[in-house]
Amino acid sequence: MSLANGRSYLAIPGPSVVPDEVLRAMHRASPNIYEGELVDMTAGLIVDLRSVARTKHNVAIYMGNGHAAWEAALSNVITEGDLVLVPSTGRFCHGWGEMATGLGAEVEVMEFGLKTPMDASAIEARLRADKDQKIKAVLAVHVDTSTSIKNNIADVRAALDAAGHPALLMVDCIASLGCDRFEMDAWGVDVMVTASQKGLMVTPGLGFVFFNDRAVRVRANMERVSLYWDWVPRAAPEVFFQYFGGTAPTHMLYGLRAALDIIQDEGIEAVWARHETLASAVWAACEAWGQGGPLTMNVAEPAHRSHAVTALRLGAPHGTDLRRWSEHKAGVTLGIGLGMSEPNDPLGDGFIRIGHMGHVNTHMVLGTLASIQAGFDALKLPYGAGALDAAAKCVSGV
Repeated sequence: MSLANGRSYLAIPGPSVVPDEVLRAMHRASPNIYEGELVDMTAGLIVDLRSVARTKHNVAIYMGNGHAAWEAALSNVITEGDLVLVPSTGRFCHGWGEMATGLGAEVEVMEFGLKTPMDASAIEARLRADKDQKIKAVLAVHVDTSTSIKNNIADVRAALDAAGHPALLMVDCIASLGCDRFEMDAWGVDVMVTASQKGLMVTPGLGFVFFNDRAVRVRANMERVSLYWDWVPRAAPEVFFQYFGGTAPTHMLYGLRAALDIIQDEGIEAVWARHETLASAVWAACEAWGQGGPLTMNVAEPAHRSHAVTALRLGAPHGTDLRRWSEHKAGVTLGIGLGMSEPNDPLGDGFIRIGHMGHVNTHMVLGTLASIQAGFDALKLPYGAGALDAAAKCVSGV
């Protein structure tokens, strides 16, 4: 007998839960792509995307996932043989660097481990040592979804400025935009990439590249950029189809419109505060469980944790066992330990990740936590007492 029958809940760190309003907006006949409602709607999407990213600068929309956004951003400012610096705190930092390698760039990785954020002073020292200023860009990930580490992007900008280095600051906000506070212009970010399926609450399939005037000048000096990836016509189209390099992703744009309306109605500051409160409930439960069992949080310092995802260690094979029990017996799907393998656990069977991003509220989080605790009991895993009470207290005063 399973208690998973009924509406299941996806508690992985992306794709996130899609609101009913977004699903309804997408459930329609194909629209006219030459004039009318869809064409009129798109300019407003750009305005509201800028608002979420806290920028007054340019936005380019691509049909593709976050990996496509990586490639699009790099293709406009990095050419074969260019050197890029990748400060790494997890699997997705390496992934962006691998994308740059595939485009012919020379990639230098600075490893900061899987438990702590980037050290801006070390980045500054490396930039100061680059006397010939060969480094063309620093590829920083705001939140690495694999480790749940949140990096201080403003500090990375300060490191570039202190070193007097002209490299572009390029930031991956795929996991963080619409969840953790991000201030593109105030933090001095030159290029930012994100995607639709996490904090923006839409199905996977849209990638976004935001870029400022410094990046525009670098793009202007590029000898060649693929016509499809070129952000110039997408950011300033003369005709509608140039927004998308061809046929528009029609139904996803309607879904994006509905999602941005939800964010605008709540207000981005309130969105950030909601994610902070719900993340604190997850952390409180995890810290209590860990007092009497094997569970530990991957990131020890709360200030270094993302409000969108929490990575946890249980020890092999308990992570996989808990995920399978939770999905098949309780109807709650937890995230795999992506990129968190260890010598005695090459498949990451000792890890889980809890996604708490986008369309998420109190009963979703508390229900997930209660289901996890039921899984501990079912699998006879020891855990500390008071976790659910601690989580409830985090949200009771709001």
